[in-house]
Amino acid sequence: MKTALLALALSLPWLANAQGADIFKGADLALGTRLIAENKCAQCHTSKVGGNGDAIYRPQGRVNNAGLLRGMVENCSTQLNLQLFPEEVTAIAAVLNRDHYKFK
Repeated sequence: MKTALLALALSLPWLANAQGADIFKGADLALGTRLIAENKCAQCHTSKVGGNGDAIYRPQGRVNNAGLLRGMVENCSTQLNLQLFPEEVTAIAAVLNRDHYKFK
């Protein structure tokens, strides 16, 4: 199931590229902040990249638009079996966009 979802996400890059930061409009930022803390996202990222974990945020790297950012959060949810609802994924991505990426 995880592989199928990842394959689907990777097979539709045009969809991710077509989405601007307006996909975060109305997102519950307080919910996103709470979910980031509850799911220990920063600790996981720190274990992957070292330091304080901020090195994982590379707006000029693989994640270069809002749709791809949301897709990466969805991928984390799937890989870690977090079972987040779509609005929760969007909330987390919106917080990441606000704090790190700043896509328009």
